[in-house]
Amino acid sequence: MKIKIAILGSTGSVGKSLFDIVSRDKKNYEIHLLTAHNNYKELLKQTKIFKVNNVIISNFKSYENFKKLNKNKRIKIYYDFDNFNKIFKKKIDYAMSAIVGLNGLEPTFKIIKHTRKIAIANKESIICGWNLIKNQLVKYNTKFIPVDSEHFSVSFSIKDKKNIIDKVILTASGGPFLNLPLKKFKNINVKDALKHPNWKMGKKITIDSATLMNKVFEVIEAKKIFEIKFSQLSITIHPRSYIHSIIKFNNGLIEMIAHEADMRIPIYNSIYDSKKKLNFKNKKIRFSELNNLQLKSVNKSQFPSIKILDLLPKHDSLFETVLITANDELVKQFLDKKIKFNDIFKKLYTFLNKAEFKKYKHVRPKNIKQILNLSNNVRLYLCSNKIKDI
Repeated sequence: MKIKIAILGSTGSVGKSLFDIVSRDKKNYEIHLLTAHNNYKELLKQTKIFKVNNVIISNFKSYENFKKLNKNKRIKIYYDFDNFNKIFKKKIDYAMSAIVGLNGLEPTFKIIKHTRKIAIANKESIICGWNLIKNQLVKYNTKFIPVDSEHFSVSFSIKDKKNIIDKVILTASGGPFLNLPLKKFKNINVKDALKHPNWKMGKKITIDSATLMNKVFEVIEAKKIFEIKFSQLSITIHPRSYIHSIIKFNNGLIEMIAHEADMRIPIYNSIYDSKKKLNFKNKKIRFSELNNLQLKSVNKSQFPSIKILDLLPKHDSLFETVLITANDELVKQFLDKKIKFNDIFKKLYTFLNKAEFKKYKHVRPKNIKQILNLSNNVRLYLCSNKIKDI
């Protein structure tokens, strides 16, 4: 019997990576659902390769364009994620949540009850709504696997050793500006900020990597997923992105997980439960890398984003939604060339210290609507003329 899967965000980089993996083992897979927001042409190609019966396209114009191009009357085309109950008559085997941003929170939450296993690549869902997602996972007995390379490597390492964790170190490449003199940061432009030395990613996450905000988010994710303290987590610069995590156990042992900078590796292992040989080419062990790891501490003057970790509460709160949304909007404004690279952190730090938003440190998320409403309010604030005052 074929393994039934769904890919939320199938036309993005993570979705395409998963699609590549299952396409190499096509006889064993059935794709029950694919979703996209804008890229209806790529989505149409994917439906033809796997003879997919269900698609969701959340942008109305793209939805209309897909319907015009599609000649296969067998495909059921939906506009939103309220149709999961129509699409899933019984539980599928695996779902990938790879929708970018807080737009991925609600579909991630909703699909949990329809799948035996969910792999989540959507940071925002975990950071802003982990307490809600965790309850949903327990309620529907759904297995969760993180597929960020760092979090997957940690989960692979600890397994039944969670109670003896002393320290978890997440590695960061340092992005394109690791060796750039600090005085030149004020002249960083969008084109250069999008040149990540190791990974091929979307624009937003690439900028987050350049500011190191992406690693701040990963620390928050790790705290929530693995139920450890901020004091047990740290970030180390590793320019080549070969080591993904370093774990020190309280029995004196240290474990590192290394692999190529290829998202297909954690994704492959999430779907095959780390029990099957890769079905795509992988390089041999690079001993030259292991002999020259170049690990070093983060320079906070160069990457001040790390200071934001000091502002975060120790418990789940709506403040994480404020952080995620404010950063998202400021990155967008940088990409639109409305603010400078250095302004991203400066304005973000000032914004997070405003009393009207600091109060959310004491409010625990109760439902998804509450999270999304707050996110909309933060975005409206930053899109107004008040941004000039920050």
